[in-house]
Amino acid sequence: MIKAVRIHQPGGPQAMVYEEIELAPPAPGEVQIRHHAIGLNFIDVYFRTGLYPGTYPLILGNEGAGEVIALGKGVKDFKIGDRVAYAPVPGAYCEARNIKADQLVKLAKNISYETAAAMMLKGLTAQYLLRQTYRVKAGTTLLIHAGAGGVGLILCQWAKALGATVIATVGSAEKAKLVKKFGAKHVILYGSENFVERVREITKGKMCDVVYDGVGKATFPASLDCLKPLGLFVSFGNASGPVDAFNLGLLSQKGSLFVTRPTLFTYTSQPGGLQKMAKDLMRMVSSGAVKIPIHASYPLQDVAQAHEALESRSTTGSTILIP
Repeated sequence: MIKAVRIHQPGGPQAMVYEEIELAPPAPGEVQIRHHAIGLNFIDVYFRTGLYPGTYPLILGNEGAGEVIALGKGVKDFKIGDRVAYAPVPGAYCEARNIKADQLVKLAKNISYETAAAMMLKGLTAQYLLRQTYRVKAGTTLLIHAGAGGVGLILCQWAKALGATVIATVGSAEKAKLVKKFGAKHVILYGSENFVERVREITKGKMCDVVYDGVGKATFPASLDCLKPLGLFVSFGNASGPVDAFNLGLLSQKGSLFVTRPTLFTYTSQPGGLQKMAKDLMRMVSSGAVKIPIHASYPLQDVAQAHEALESRSTTGSTILIP
């Protein structure tokens, strides 16, 4: 028996129940791991509230790090004691779990379990956004909404390392200092400043090549006005609510713009995708070019408090859960 956090129906933070469940031996092709740390992400809120559907009872969580404690039949790439991590694979809020071997990556020696749990989903998201959805390079000008969030801080650092000019929006002066420290050249306080006007001032009217938006409803469609002709709007999250359906004619009116709504799962499910992306991420983190700030750590049984902090937007960087 192990302890896990499950929901039996969608709801608020109190819908999560810390309870004992049975864990079967790993099936053929599976690895059993004991979690040392588990990542907290806004997508967990989407599943908890029912915005993203699930089958109940549902174990929340999409990333974790730990050690291999048992092997299913036919597993050859891992051995007991290996340090591993994963994302995005639902079912992380638990002491131990079974997972398909091809969904795991081995950790670099200098990356701790805590850092791994804090970086996998957010870091792999940053990887596909910057290196695949739009290939950022020296000279790219980009806007990152919610720059002080977990994904935002990684995006700021990685984009700066690639030679891009980084503009970030944040909600407070304290967060503005943080994103400056982590690579943003320009910071906009969206609560007191019109971010479209500020982007126009900062870029001297040239606007951005790409906008990365994990906020959603509150920043759309104004984000389209931050793009230069043929620019790309990337919506990868809904922290303020989902973007409603809109008239595609807006894209032609605003300069033949492109819009996409990618998911991490699509990229990691490509042949070899997860391993290549994780290798790129670990290289950036191991080199020191991208640091993974951990804002807070909660015992797994206190996950409701962690969700409340996340939804109140009082967090910066990453939050982890310790079983």
